[in-house]
Amino acid sequence: MAQEQIEEYLEAIYDLETRDGSAKTTAIAKCLNVAPASVTEVLRSLSGKGLVAYEPYRGATLTEEGKKIADTIKRKHRLLEVFLTDILKLNRENVHDEACRMEHAISDETEHALCRMMHAPARCPHGSPISPCTLGVGSCAECDALAGAAGIPIPPSVRGRTILPITSLLPKEEGKIAFIRGEHRIVQRLSDLGLTLGTTVSVRRRSPGNGPVEVCVRRTTLAIDHAIAETIFVEPCGTGAA
Repeated sequence: MAQEQIEEYLEAIYDLETRDGSAKTTAIAKCLNVAPASVTEVLRSLSGKGLVAYEPYRGATLTEEGKKIADTIKRKHRLLEVFLTDILKLNRENVHDEACRMEHAISDETEHALCRMMHAPARCPHGSPISPCTLGVGSCAECDALAGAAGIPIPPSVRGRTILPITSLLPKEEGKIAFIRGEHRIVQRLSDLGLTLGTTVSVRRRSPGNGPVEVCVRRTTLAIDHAIAETIFVEPCGTGAA
């Protein structure tokens, strides 16, 4: 099976699983415009490769390895949509199909270069979030500094766990800060508030809509603007003290 076909299936399962909890054979077939019998055959193949967990009549879910690949493709797709819209000025209605064709062809190196050039966009033109990179850096500012320093390579991927924006945590849930998106001034502003890499924080309250997020850090409660809170990514670690 061609790598592009594998990625297309994993991306479709990712979208359906996010929306419905699992990906039914008929839903995958409709999404990819193929026959259900073909989907069943592919799912069995992907299951054998350890990329999906598949049960007949119940559908498929991604394994950790499958999700890792799907996350990478989804990130490339959304970065490409931003590039096509903001840089090449293509019509927003056309960029999804263009990005679908390009996402399988660009290397990880090109993906990271696009991200730096566009200052690490947080969302695609349609409003979907763009996940942070998996490079061994703690912030976009650190990535920029290393990329601009001759002869200093950017560390490869080191994060073994999924990281989430702090806005995804529920009240009383805790997380350890793993990555901060944004330029140096944002990183410095958060650092001045005590929100540094490796620090454990918990969510106290989330305002409706895009209102402020109250977080507790080092026994201090902070009200953080929603847009800023979305730049703070954490490794979830469960429920903390009330």
